[in-house]
Amino acid sequence: MKLTSRELIDTLNGEVITYGEKGSIQGVETDTRRLGENFIFFALKGARVDGNDMVDEAVKNGAILCVVDKYKEEFKKYEKKITIVKVENTKEALYKLAEYYRNKFDIKVIGITGSTGKTSTKDILSGALSEKFSVFKTIGNFNSDIGLPLMIFKFKDEHEVAVLEMGMSGFGEIELLAKIARPDIAIITNIGESHLEQLKTRENILKAKMEITKYFNEKNVLIINNDNDMLRTIDEERFEIIPCSIQGNGKLNSDILDINISESFFKITNGEYNGETFNLKMPGEHNISNALLSIAVCEIVGMTSEEINSGLKKIDKTSMRLDIKKHEEGGYIIINDAYNASPDSMKAAIDVMNTIQGKKICVLGTMKELGEKSSELHREIGEYALEQGVEKLFVVGEGSQNYLSGFADREGYVFKTKEDLIQKLKGELTAEHVVLIKASRSMKFETIYNELIMN
Repeated sequence: MKLTSRELIDTLNGEVITYGEKGSIQGVETDTRRLGENFIFFALKGARVDGNDMVDEAVKNGAILCVVDKYKEEFKKYEKKITIVKVENTKEALYKLAEYYRNKFDIKVIGITGSTGKTSTKDILSGALSEKFSVFKTIGNFNSDIGLPLMIFKFKDEHEVAVLEMGMSGFGEIELLAKIARPDIAIITNIGESHLEQLKTRENILKAKMEITKYFNEKNVLIINNDNDMLRTIDEERFEIIPCSIQGNGKLNSDILDINISESFFKITNGEYNGETFNLKMPGEHNISNALLSIAVCEIVGMTSEEINSGLKKIDKTSMRLDIKKHEEGGYIIINDAYNASPDSMKAAIDVMNTIQGKKICVLGTMKELGEKSSELHREIGEYALEQGVEKLFVVGEGSQNYLSGFADREGYVFKTKEDLIQKLKGELTAEHVVLIKASRSMKFETIYNELIMN
């Protein structure tokens, strides 16, 4: 890492409890299970485990330096072995060091937030940019107040661009991430109903997402999906805004040419790439919107349409996002979109399912964090499935009865457990069927997919 023990001590203004042997720092971690040789360990307090009690485990797993916020006499046994630094608050110290570390790099940072589509947009943009630049992108879902700092500590001198996903559940969280990462360019994919439980209104969700621009000035750029009703209301003069649209009302517009089971084709209708056709190896109108946001970034950094199209072939897609697979023996098709769920992403997944011929079955679980509108929004998804020709609905979890009330007069089943659902579903499937599997992350619906595809 581009960091020394002395820099850490000076930056955090910490009290040194023990001085250890010098060594080249190789990484930063908050979980002892992910530590490697010569790592820094930040002892955070979790719901069940206090990291201050895990120093022995951290040292055993390779830590060369531990940052703690409790003094323990037993730490003295590590004198001349490892360095232990005490600070007031280890989480605040993690933020401070990550902010310091980010500023050591001459790197263009693109921050991505939104109710849905953050990860897909991250994957699309990183693929496109990789044709011309050395790109770092957020790994998995490391997009929180802990995950994002850990990503920044993975920056290397060869990286020219960083694409960072930024998640949140309430006010102040995106502002914190923006303070640490200082994005040069920001993308907001959309404003939906996710986080209504805590933020109550979509207006508040927009306000929370706009915190990504907290440290912007006239040199920064915000790219938005102008087809989203809430994002169209943004009125800001502190920085440039580039609205993108597949409905023809942006600074960067596109026409959809074709969408099939595995890819999408669209044409830019204005701006620098006017008339150019792009091929995205991902299905869905929503992914064309995500690609358009990504192309706006590519234009800013000076890429040609040929470079973008070549980069779009290199997308490293995050798993459980519209993964489509045919069962070898049964012949039925399963769409694994089990990573997460919201009303917007549910509808988008059903739309993708409808690009595939066959009898449609939706296997749906609870959409979390919808607050007082939860019942209404679950019912709306049932209605949408009905309108789109879904033949059967298999549901489990909170919101199940609301799904079925919207799916009135059509065949629907409620199950107490995923195991019961799997047993019933296996008896239904034939080579004619197309099955969509989708729920919020906590429901772990990938277990259903695994049972169906592997057996």
